[in-house]
Amino acid sequence: MKVFLVEDEFVVREGIKNNVDWEAHGYEFCGEAGDGEVAYPMIQKLQPDIVITDIKMPFMDGLTLSRMVKEQFPWIEIILLTGYEDFQFAQEAIKIGVSCYLSKPISGENLIKEVDSLAEKINEKQREREVKKRYEEEMKERTEYEKQELFNDLISGNKGLSEILESAKKLDVDLTAIRFNVILFKVWSTRHDAYEYSQSVVEIEKGVRDIADKMSAVFFDLGVEGAALLFRGDDDESLDKNIEESINMMKSLFDDYHHIRYFGGVGQSVGRISDIPVCFTWASRAFAHMYLTEDNGFLIGSEEQLQPGKNDVVLSEIDPRHIDRKLIKEFLRRGDPSETEFFVEEFINGMGKGAIRSTLLRQYIAMDVYFCVVDFLENELSKDERPENPTPEVLADEGRTRQYIVRIISRGATLRDDDSKGHYHDAVNLVMSYIEEHYTEDDLSLNKLAAHVNFSPNHLSAVFRQQTGQPFIKYLTDYRMNAAKDLLRTTSKKSNEIGLLVGYKDPHYFSYLFKKTQGITPTQYRGGNRSEEG
Repeated sequence: MKVFLVEDEFVVREGIKNNVDWEAHGYEFCGEAGDGEVAYPMIQKLQPDIVITDIKMPFMDGLTLSRMVKEQFPWIEIILLTGYEDFQFAQEAIKIGVSCYLSKPISGENLIKEVDSLAEKINEKQREREVKKRYEEEMKERTEYEKQELFNDLISGNKGLSEILESAKKLDVDLTAIRFNVILFKVWSTRHDAYEYSQSVVEIEKGVRDIADKMSAVFFDLGVEGAALLFRGDDDESLDKNIEESINMMKSLFDDYHHIRYFGGVGQSVGRISDIPVCFTWASRAFAHMYLTEDNGFLIGSEEQLQPGKNDVVLSEIDPRHIDRKLIKEFLRRGDPSETEFFVEEFINGMGKGAIRSTLLRQYIAMDVYFCVVDFLENELSKDERPENPTPEVLADEGRTRQYIVRIISRGATLRDDDSKGHYHDAVNLVMSYIEEHYTEDDLSLNKLAAHVNFSPNHLSAVFRQQTGQPFIKYLTDYRMNAAKDLLRTTSKKSNEIGLLVGYKDPHYFSYLFKKTQGITPTQYRGGNRSEEG
């Protein structure tokens, strides 16, 4: 811990510096100055933990120096030395946030007592910061879910502005801006199935979060559907520049992983929070092209980018690549049912703007999609169920044909998800068994368990919540707290020993978490004050 001294009297300064064995007491005497003006830039550079300063000095007095130091470095503790018993000085010192006010002359022994007391205070604050930081890190899964709920509110338009802003404030999400835009994107590994664990994807997600922080964008984890970035700006020019720079940074990050595939859709900027659903629709339409191409990239959602130029049906101009069962199969295997409408719209538009207006083509497309879904259900899901047949009434109308295609593809994707639930149930049981056997390990985490059951962390988080009704971290914390309460009731072990036995090496963190979750301290719980239990 570093100590800095500011004293204009040379003899006093030398006495404090040399009459105390700072190193023996565990301190580094990192610097000294004869007045506040000289001291301030030195303090800015050295950033000591404790500053000892006289009040009356030339050029800049101790109170002015203390005020400036506290404004820039509020964590630095300050000891004021004075040869005057001036109550007004003491009042001002308290207002500034000075730690203690000592009269000169002071012995080295008394000074070191005050410094030791401050050092303990600093250590306690540091422990509190570390404990709080760890708690926030462990609760990130729950926070991510709440942010996901906020994003759903933003894109659905179902909640009022005041309610959205209140939710954002609780999550420390700043929605102050004049213009908004959204990027939807997904990253997956060609070495793994869509929902399997990939260390590369975990690393990339962390990299994208860092890029979002750097570019002042809000990162929303959408679970198995991918992620979203919300950009804010004062005007379209600065907003577009930020988005372009972020995309370039993400591409550079992705290019370091040759087995990674990625795709993103960029929306159109809007000027109101209530218009974000419009922005999201454009981003979703562009994002749906992920299932229509084998290329990596980011596509901008606009009429020019997404729509072919001609309205007339010219068979020779129909793009045969879009009348392709592989594209349908790819969506049935990996697409989310909620994305079906966007996918179908872009799938049909990709053939040519007027393709579905042709009765002949409309019948062909609908029948081809029907047989593709049948093949998927029979051969990949081993299901006897068949989608509804395309009736003449459906095929006679362009709008009803679109709705029919959306229905049967969405049904296929939903049956796929239902089929996975049995596997999910087994995986969650495996996770619970692993927690029961390993909850005493301090490094037990969602990522570690995801690797154990070969699920991506995002997917395991979503599945665990779906199957149990609560986030993984809450389940783990509750399990450990119940084990701790059992030990507090039935043994005479100390609190720090119990913390270690239930997976918390840091006794301060165990006590903090116990009080946070149970409403009382471990000591109070053991003493019988269990009114808030549960």
